[in-house]
Amino acid sequence: MKPSRLTLLTAVALLAPMAHALSAAADAGTASAARPQLAIQDPGFENGGAGWTFGPGTGAGTGNSHGGARFLYLDAGAGKSAEQTIVAPRDGSYDFSAWIGSAGRGGTYTVRRNGETVQTITLPERRAYARYTISRVELKAGDRLQIAFGSGSAWVNADDLMISPAAPADPEVTSSDPEAAEMFDWAKRKANSWVQLPGTTGPVNVDENQTGGTGTASYAPTYWAGYANRSAYYSRDMTHQLAGAHILGLDAENETMLRSYAQSATAENRYFPVWSLNFDARTYLSIDYKSPDNFVREVPAVFELVEKAAQAYLWTGDRRYVDDPALWDFYRHATEEFIDLHDSARPNGKVKVAEGTGNGIFEGAASYNEQDGDGLAEAGDGIASQYQAYLAMATLARGKGDTALARTFDRRAADLKTYFNDDWSGGGSGAGMVRAYTLSGAPVTGWGKENSVFMPMKQIIDPGPRNDAYLDYIEELGPEGSPNIESTTYLPDMFFKNNRNDTAWTWMKKIYGERELQHVNSGQGPNGDYPEVSFTLVSQTVQGLMGITPDAPNHKVTTQSRLPSGMKWLQAADVPVGTGRITVRHDGATKTTLTNNSRKSAYRWEARFPGVHKKITVNGVPQRVRSKPVDGVTYTYVTPTVRAGTTAVVQVTD
Repeated sequence: MKPSRLTLLTAVALLAPMAHALSAAADAGTASAARPQLAIQDPGFENGGAGWTFGPGTGAGTGNSHGGARFLYLDAGAGKSAEQTIVAPRDGSYDFSAWIGSAGRGGTYTVRRNGETVQTITLPERRAYARYTISRVELKAGDRLQIAFGSGSAWVNADDLMISPAAPADPEVTSSDPEAAEMFDWAKRKANSWVQLPGTTGPVNVDENQTGGTGTASYAPTYWAGYANRSAYYSRDMTHQLAGAHILGLDAENETMLRSYAQSATAENRYFPVWSLNFDARTYLSIDYKSPDNFVREVPAVFELVEKAAQAYLWTGDRRYVDDPALWDFYRHATEEFIDLHDSARPNGKVKVAEGTGNGIFEGAASYNEQDGDGLAEAGDGIASQYQAYLAMATLARGKGDTALARTFDRRAADLKTYFNDDWSGGGSGAGMVRAYTLSGAPVTGWGKENSVFMPMKQIIDPGPRNDAYLDYIEELGPEGSPNIESTTYLPDMFFKNNRNDTAWTWMKKIYGERELQHVNSGQGPNGDYPEVSFTLVSQTVQGLMGITPDAPNHKVTTQSRLPSGMKWLQAADVPVGTGRITVRHDGATKTTLTNNSRKSAYRWEARFPGVHKKITVNGVPQRVRSKPVDGVTYTYVTPTVRAGTTAVVQVTD
C-alpha cells in the first residue's frame, strides 16, 4: 500500500461525560450538537492557520503535511512558537493529540491552563510524523486553554490535532516488574487518544486515493480501529480492540460500533457485515464498499462480531446485547442463514462450515490472511471463529432466557469441534496439521498466519498433544511467522489462552519494545500509532496476565494468575465489571487478592489455581478443596462472595 495522508478534521468537539452513556449514533450526534463544544479552530491548518498565533519563522506551509495539503511549520532556532487559545465552555477532562515531526531535538508540545503549564512533551529527533498526546487535562467552564508548539535545534512540523474525552475508566497496574506497569500506562493513554468525539463534524470516505473525502458528517461515539489515514473503523481491528476499550470504560463506543455492523449485515449483502464504516457509524467507507456484489468481506469477521458482542455482554451486563432487535437479528442471521448461504464448495457431513469464494476480498475471502486467501474455500480462522460464535450464541441465548436455543448452540459448537478434530484438521500435527482447504478440496498445511493462529487461540483444537505440537510449531517460527505488527498482536492472546505465560509475556514485551519502529505503511506512523497495539496490550494485561474473566450478568468474576517466570506480583486496580469495579492482585501463582470497589453489588468470585493443591484458604480460613478440569487443565478453586467494599484473600498450599 502506497504512503497516504489523512485530511484533517475541520472541527473538533467534546461532550460532557454523560455523552458516553448514549448508545445510538443518531442520538449521540443530536445531543452533542445542542451542547457547547470545546474545539480547536483549524486543527489541520487547511485554512491557513485561522485561530492560531504565529511568531517569526512559523506559519502554515505546504509540502510536508501529515494530512490534507497544509501543516504547521517552525523553522530551526530557539524562540520560535505558534499557539492557540480556546475557552472551555463547560467542565470536563480531555486528551489532546497532535501528529508531529522534528528534524532535531528540543522542540516542544505544550498544553497550558490559565497560563500554567499542564504538561510539556520535549520532542525527540523524528522526521516522520508520530502522534503525541497530553492526557487527562481537567478543565472548568471558563478556563483558558493554550496549545503551543516551540522550536528546537531543527525544524518542527505539526498537523492533525485532535481532542478526545478522557477515558471514563482509569485502571492502574502496579507490579514487581516495572515494565509491566510502564507498558500498561503507555497503552491505556495511547488507546484513549484514538477515541472520537460524539458530535464532531469530520470528513467521510477519506483514504489514500481521496485525501479530501467526499463530504462531512457528525461523528458517533466511536474509536479508531485501523489505519489513521482512513476515516473509518474496521471490523477485524475493532473486535480485537473491544476488550481493551471496555477496560477503559468505552462501552458506549463498543455498542455503537457493534450495532453499526449488525445493521449493515442485510439480506442484500448476503448477511455479510460491511468491512468498514465511517465514524458517523452509518455510512460505509467507499474504498471498501462499491455495491452489494462488490465489497470487502472476510468470513471470520462475521463470527468474531457475534463472539465479541457476547464478550461485551459478559463484561458489562448491558441487556441491550440480548434485547436489542437489530443485534439479536444479526446474531441469528450470522449463525444460521449466513452459513447456509456460504456453504457450497466443500461437503462437511452433518455440520456446516461457512466458506469464502476464493476470488479475493471483494468477493468474499475465507481468511483474514489476505495474502493467502485467494483460492481458499475454508480456513482455520473461519471455522475456529464460527465455533466461538456458536458458544457466544449460547451465552447470549441464556442471557435472553432461551435455554432451549442455548442448548442447541452448545450442541452445534460441540459437533463442530468434534468434526474439526476428527476430520477437518487431518491426521497430522505441527506443520502437518491442516489449516485450510482450496476450492478443489485440497488440504493446505504449513504456516497460514491468521488461519493458523486462530485455531489454538479460539480453542477449537482439542487440548493435548496435537494442540501442544501446534503451539510448539508456531513458537518455533518466532518473528518470521508474524512480520507485521497487526498479526503479531494476536500472539499474546493465543499463548495466554493456552497457559504459555512466559511466551505470551515475551511477545507483549516485543510488541511494546517495537512501538517506535516505523510501521510498514509510511503514512501510519510508528507501530505504536497503530491503534490495535495499545488496545490489545491493555486487554492482554487484564485478561491475559491477570486472567480476569467476567460474568457481569450473573455478578460473577473468575481469576487465574498467569504471571510469567520472574514476575513476583502484579495488581490491576479499578477494573470495570458490570456496574462496579474490582482490584485484583496476584502474588505468584498461589495467592490472589480481590477487592470489590463497588458501593452496592457483591461478586461471586471463582479464584482458580492451576494444579491440585492440598489446602486452600479464604482470609486464612481453610476451605473444602475442590478441583475441576477446564480446557484440559485441572484447577483447584473456591467461590467466596465478596461484598461491596470488602477484600478477600485466597491462597493455596501443598
